[in-house]
Amino acid sequence: MIEVSRGSDPAILAKWADLAQSDHALMCSPVTVAEIWHGARPQEYQAVEELFAALVPVAIDAQIGRRAGEYLRQYARSHSVELGDALIAATASVHHLTLWTRNRKRYPMQDVSFT
Repeated sequence: MIEVSRGSDPAILAKWADLAQSDHALMCSPVTVAEIWHGARPQEYQAVEELFAALVPVAIDAQIGRRAGEYLRQYARSHSVELGDALIAATASVHHLTLWTRNRKRYPMQDVSFT
């Protein structure tokens, strides 16, 4: 999502355009929203606003929290999985969503599918 908001990688932008024009809803975790806003530069605020206007946020509930806790118990030591990544993966897993990331090593979970 960082690359999409910054518009610097043509391959990522092409993939984003394909996803945006598909019939699938584009969803995100509130964790992703926080991470993007944390790193956003003032000149990027408008692009970030537009990016999140195209996405549907998925609420974090107890089921996602439990799954994230299971992921942390299983992968925190062996793969350095942190709370934010566990919550993002759990959101994708619980809602049967495909996770779009360039950093798959942060997501060793076997029940998460990727695009």
